[in-house]
Amino acid sequence: MDDNQLAEELRLTVGRLVRTVRAADTLPAGESAVLGYLDRGGPLTTADIAHQWGVSHQSAARAVKDLQAQGLLEAEAHPSDGRKLLLRLTPAGRERLAGERQRRAAWLGTAITEALAPAERKALARVLPLLARLDTHLKSK
Repeated sequence: MDDNQLAEELRLTVGRLVRTVRAADTLPAGESAVLGYLDRGGPLTTADIAHQWGVSHQSAARAVKDLQAQGLLEAEAHPSDGRKLLLRLTPAGRERLAGERQRRAAWLGTAITEALAPAERKALARVLPLLARLDTHLKSK
């Protein structure tokens, strides 16, 4: 298998795995993504979220509105541009996101235990730093 074939197999497999694990979520994918962006990036505008997520401002605004209605995020005046609002997680938003992440990890952890032999689990653990290095390299491009 050449590097391009390996890359395509990796892309397909990781994509399927991510979609499968997200099936454990209780929030719609878009809302979960918005909470994740705010958790990792700190306060952001709706435009910032739309840009990171790769969706229209309207799509991001719809998810933001739904999350605000649930009390999972709040808006505050932007410190340098009064026309904008910064969005941040509320304590309830942090708790909900933590629950989603714990649910995903538990579901995936159970699958790892049930589907992989001990030696395979060790091999999987050895691959994680390689995947992290690929991610770092791609982000630096």
